[in-house]
Amino acid sequence: MKHRWISIIGAMVLVGTVFPTLFIAPTAQTAQTEQAPGPYARMAIMRALEGHSVDWEAGYIRHLEWHRQAKDTFGWYSYSVWASTERQRWIIYATFGHTAAELSNPVSPAEDERDNLINVLPHAKFLGNWIYEFLPALSRGNGVPTPTPRAEYTTVELNQGAGKAFEAGLAAEQSKLQGETLWYRMVVGGNTPRYVRLRPRVSLAAILDERADQALPDKVNGLISKVTVETLNLRPNMLVNVTPEPAR
Repeated sequence: MKHRWISIIGAMVLVGTVFPTLFIAPTAQTAQTEQAPGPYARMAIMRALEGHSVDWEAGYIRHLEWHRQAKDTFGWYSYSVWASTERQRWIIYATFGHTAAELSNPVSPAEDERDNLINVLPHAKFLGNWIYEFLPALSRGNGVPTPTPRAEYTTVELNQGAGKAFEAGLAAEQSKLQGETLWYRMVVGGNTPRYVRLRPRVSLAAILDERADQALPDKVNGLISKVTVETLNLRPNMLVNVTPEPAR
């Protein structure tokens, strides 16, 4: 969990001063906090090394058990990428609803790194690690996703300087959202402006039935340089402090 963590702690302190904490309604889906969730999410992605899939999965599950034994209060989600052009079977792991101070003070960092070195790193390659800010004015939901069996995951990369216009265009359509739709703006970890949208759903059929809602408003199309839409499967055996919703 702590891969490249030290390098972003300082950046997170700066982020906390630039982006004020937003009020987001509390959720019953995770046990990570009894207070209103903070605005920040950490999302990262990794894949198994060639020929290491079985060992990687077993090692990652052991590492998550370390988090439980360490009494980590964060809710950790794990999704496998199911439908994608190039990231199929990669794992996106994430934690949501934090303040900058919380993300800057993870549980037992040295021990976390040591366990990672033993159980995960020999079998996996880490390919991205980002901090995102939840955008309630663009969303329907509180920033901590319902842990449903499936989710639609959309990554949007914009032309330089188009962020404000893009957010204004989405905010104007926010009242039309029909289901849980969570927008996040990347603040640390890569080239900006980049946004992700997470739409938790109970089944692939629900995602397909709502494909008309997948399209972004016409008014923002000219601001976008790239859009990637992927389908994720929640991994019930790779969760910490998260209770998955049953499949229907």
